[in-house]
Amino acid sequence: MSDTPPDRLASNPSSPHYDADILERGVGIVFNGVEKTNVDEYCVSEGWIRVTAGKAVDRKGNPMTIKLQGVVAPYWRNDNVEG
Repeated sequence: MSDTPPDRLASNPSSPHYDADILERGVGIVFNGVEKTNVDEYCVSEGWIRVTAGKAVDRKGNPMTIKLQGVVAPYWRNDNVEG
């Protein structure tokens, strides 16, 4: 795997940007200098994240999200490199 997290990643399996292997490794997000733990999707090059909006759900039962613009900095959470 690469040393840098992907430019765009989603946690929803129905998204084309979903990648189970990368999510299993663990990606953390720092958004505008604050670590966020409720990020559903992010894009570094476009500068946005999608976060859950409380307990609200859409008609299919998926959580409602809000798109926030700003500086996105992903990092590896479980970077256990032996060597």
